[in-house]
Amino acid sequence: MPKLKTHKGTKARVKVTGRGKVVAMRSGKRHLNYKKSGKRIRQGRVTLVIAKPEAERIKKLLPYD
Repeated sequence: MPKLKTHKGTKARVKVTGRGKVVAMRSGKRHLNYKKSGKRIRQGRVTLVIAKPEAERIKKLLPYD
C-alpha cells in the first residue's frame, strides 16, 4: 500500500495533542486590528479545541501525527 501524504495546509494550522485532541489558534487577528478592542484581540490568543466531528476529518488529513 502506498504512503499517505500529509496535508501541509492543515499541518500548518492545527496541532494534535498527546491525548488526540485537535487544537488551533483562533482566527481574526492578522489585520484590521485597529478597529478591534484589546479584549477581543487578547481573547484571540487562546487556542481553540476543535469539535469532535471536525477533528475526525482533520485527523484523516494528518495520517502520521
